[in-house]
Amino acid sequence: MRTKLSQFQFELPEKLIAQYPADVRDESRLMVVHRETGRIEHKVFKDIIDYFNDEDVIIRNNTKVFPARLYGRKEKTGASIEVFLLRELNSEARLWDVLVDPARKIRVGNKLYFSDDEDNDILVAEVVDNTTSRGRTIRFLYEGTDAEFKADVARLGNTPLPKYINRDIEPIDIERYQTLYATESGAVAAPTAGLHFSKQLLKKLEIKGIDFAEVTLHVGLGTFRNIEVEDLSKHKMDAEYFKISQEAVDKINKGIKERRRVCSTGTTSMRSIESAISAEQMLKKAEGWTNKFIYPPYEFTIANSMITNFHLPKSSLCIMVCAFGGYDLMMEAYQVAIKEKYRFYSYGDAMLIL
Repeated sequence: MRTKLSQFQFELPEKLIAQYPADVRDESRLMVVHRETGRIEHKVFKDIIDYFNDEDVIIRNNTKVFPARLYGRKEKTGASIEVFLLRELNSEARLWDVLVDPARKIRVGNKLYFSDDEDNDILVAEVVDNTTSRGRTIRFLYEGTDAEFKADVARLGNTPLPKYINRDIEPIDIERYQTLYATESGAVAAPTAGLHFSKQLLKKLEIKGIDFAEVTLHVGLGTFRNIEVEDLSKHKMDAEYFKISQEAVDKINKGIKERRRVCSTGTTSMRSIESAISAEQMLKKAEGWTNKFIYPPYEFTIANSMITNFHLPKSSLCIMVCAFGGYDLMMEAYQVAIKEKYRFYSYGDAMLIL
């Protein structure tokens, strides 16, 4: 039987979509779901330490969100335009895939201007290709160094909060829409399961002997793009860059061989490791692009537990969680989360699936 998109539909009250992060990172709520028994526990995120032992492995995505949303104006008309930087295609040519809004009046050859607070034009871009209904390829006309260019993008850009957060960006978002271990710049959305880890909790886990293995997957909008086909086997994910080092491979494979708890922090970490499986069914070093879409039924190879947030219905994230936790149990857990008023999505609460 085909797995159908409509199987992942449920009614989610809009008020449960978190608009702000928890006051303290590790004091968001935590639902713990036991796959073997179906038992569901209600905890606080910092209680997660009780479920891990010495030499267990937690895999985390060290990608860093860059300020990908730029506000500018169109040449001649001066019309306001929003440009969302998706991914750099060529650093020498300053070519980027972007989304533009409004898209209908932006055509090949148009120039776009981005200014600072004093109205000095810092960045100028030219539209060189119409790729989709909303997407474009643009070339920045910039003569400085790559470091200077990235600095100007960072200065003019804004934290790319998802559109469902219905408020203006606030200073708190610059810090909180980023994990504490983010080092590799390139994501346009945060790997949100990792937002719950505080400095104190990370230190306590380290003292307890938990091993952290870092992978990189630069989260793109493809992760969140609406699925528009009923038959999930026909859905194509946008490719996202990922990298798994030999150091991470060694830590994770050691955990597998020693039958430790190997936990993926988030769906992005899970997609990375499931995109790099050796013939021996172990993790292997890898770097490249993955468009892997995980949906039930799916046999997971590397991680035996998972930390994740509560996701929107019919999203690729919710679908992957159901593949890992079991469709019936996850649908039950989501109904419990709604009843118990857990907070959903990027700034929401967390689930630990064991």
